[in-house]
Amino acid sequence: MIITILLFLLIFGVIVISHELGHFLLAKKNGIRVIEFAIGMGPTLFHVKKGETIYSLKAFPIGGACIFDGEDGVSAKDGAVDEGSFLHANVWARISAVLAGPLFNFLLAFVLALIIVAFTGSDRPVVQQVTPGGAAQAAGIESGDLITKINGESIHLYRQVNLISALNKGEELNIQFERQGEKYSVTISPIYDSTAGRYYIGLMGAGEYFKCNPIQVFQYSFYELEYWVKATVKSLGMLFTGQVSKDDMAGPVGIAQIVGETYEEVKPYGISSVVFSMMNIAILLSVNLGILNLLPLPALDGGRLVFLLIEAIRGKPIPPEKEGMVHLAGMAALMILMVFVLFNDISRLFT
Repeated sequence: MIITILLFLLIFGVIVISHELGHFLLAKKNGIRVIEFAIGMGPTLFHVKKGETIYSLKAFPIGGACIFDGEDGVSAKDGAVDEGSFLHANVWARISAVLAGPLFNFLLAFVLALIIVAFTGSDRPVVQQVTPGGAAQAAGIESGDLITKINGESIHLYRQVNLISALNKGEELNIQFERQGEKYSVTISPIYDSTAGRYYIGLMGAGEYFKCNPIQVFQYSFYELEYWVKATVKSLGMLFTGQVSKDDMAGPVGIAQIVGETYEEVKPYGISSVVFSMMNIAILLSVNLGILNLLPLPALDGGRLVFLLIEAIRGKPIPPEKEGMVHLAGMAALMILMVFVLFNDISRLFT
């Protein structure tokens, strides 16, 4: 339990610090005063002030904040919009400061992917086995075939094949592949398995793992990042369309549980397996945080970007008090959602 908590806090800390550091660095670069750089939410456990910024650690590990002077429409200095205020900076400087948080999450994910790929290699989409009597075998796909595209989407990792298979709802798939230098294209119809309650395309295995040369390390690290971005976007799409339930969502408690289960599963294989597994979880969570913050919803970075882009287009800002009301309402809704997810996490522990 203690190791699980420590691993969770380490992963959480790295991801949140990365996000808030993006905001912080671009704000400083553009002359925007940062009032507070906080890790966590709720009551302050520890803080120190350096220069104009308070650096604080909060009680609850469910987020963080990089608070700009004047971002709420009022400057900390007697209500004046002075040179260091968020409102004083030009609109593109403010856009860069807001956008930097999510972008640093993607940068962190890419750096972690570089380390993993450099040490462990990657999985090429080479078919290892076909299910006897399955859809792939019926279409003529064989072991050793290199899958290059599915429904026009370029395939670089075997996990992409698994993801497409897992999300398939019975739709036909056009699969392009190479066999001994020759290119082929087939259309397969996934077969429904009533026991599993899902469709299968009839491929087994985890692809062909290979070590990357220095150039391939960068190439396949980008593919890793691309894979997690697509997986996250597709998952969010399924959430908004009702294709996944509330039980598929996880908050801090659920994530900590996943970290603990993963640790117990891989620890027999040694410290390196633990480290790389935790880094994979960090990549997933960092990409998730980056994408979620880009959603055009009030109180999120994406919501603030909407107002800033409107200002850039129309040449003048939305009245700060009106924007502040929208973000306040969004923050209240976000808090309610976080409480719901936390309750859902805890209730699953007792089922």
